[in-house]
Amino acid sequence: MFLSARARLAEGGPATVEQALYEDVSVVRLLSMRNTLFVVSAELAPYVDSSTARSIAAKERRTFLKHLQEDDQGLDADWLARTEAAALVARDAHGPCTGSQLSAAVPALREKITVGQGKKYETETGVATRVIRLLLAADGRIRRDRPRGSWTSSQFRWVHTESWTAVPPAEARAEIARRWLHAYGPATEADLKWWTGWTLTAVRKALTAVGPAQVRLDDGGTALVGPGDTGPEPAPEPWAALLPGLDPSGMGWADRGFHLDPAHRLALFDYAGNIGPTVWWNGEIVGGWAQRADGEIVWRLLGDPGRAAETAIAAEVARLAPWVGGTRITPRFRTPLERELVA
Repeated sequence: MFLSARARLAEGGPATVEQALYEDVSVVRLLSMRNTLFVVSAELAPYVDSSTARSIAAKERRTFLKHLQEDDQGLDADWLARTEAAALVARDAHGPCTGSQLSAAVPALREKITVGQGKKYETETGVATRVIRLLLAADGRIRRDRPRGSWTSSQFRWVHTESWTAVPPAEARAEIARRWLHAYGPATEADLKWWTGWTLTAVRKALTAVGPAQVRLDDGGTALVGPGDTGPEPAPEPWAALLPGLDPSGMGWADRGFHLDPAHRLALFDYAGNIGPTVWWNGEIVGGWAQRADGEIVWRLLGDPGRAAETAIAAEVARLAPWVGGTRITPRFRTPLERELVA
């Protein structure tokens, strides 16, 4: 997320993003679209929460209670309610706490259960992560605060958060669809369904509420844009960007053929469909990049976009290097090209 913000900021380093996340709380993390952790503005958060996060939290709770029942150690919904309450009391008593600190203060969080008993994927797992991240955080009762270590760390401290303003789910889905069309259109109904993880019925109702316009694409097909977005746009200045894994520009559509040569997909995506670090030139993915153990940022083009592109990309690499400084970046989802570049 820090690298996605950097690519779109004219100035400011990691501290600028940290200020917004942890001091101003003008942007917040929410488990939402596609069951993925998104960072959204505090103003948009109630809409994301109602349209998507609430149903995910309810599903996670049902799944966890099912695992407790299957484990058959006497841990049930009443036990979970008591454990959550104890965790909230401990957090309030100790201030910002890591998961380990909460577990030390609440013995019930140190319980372990076996998931998938008798199956090939049977495994013993602690309950702390599920209770803290997927239940308390997904329910909006706690939020991620400044982590231990640098801005790349995911060992977050947890703090109290206020409940979001209630927004009717249908209204929330319409608002998310409207904003998505404005940002990602032209796009299709299938794209929106993939991006949100909503049912097809929910997608269609949201689009009906928005009233998008239909436009014809260069390939003869049709797609949707937001109301009022049908007019011609001025051609942008030539631009290059180094975007990180899971960047919104790489994960906004189910069909990415208009900005990515299908022949390059295997190099830039992992086995689960997560996009890795990419090099962009004028709206198309033309390569990938990585950071080696010694801090060097390396990149490779997967075609020949021309000398102007190479010059602009090299300048973007030079801009990224001092921003990252001595920090080392390893993508959570590693792709074949990224692995090759760091080898």
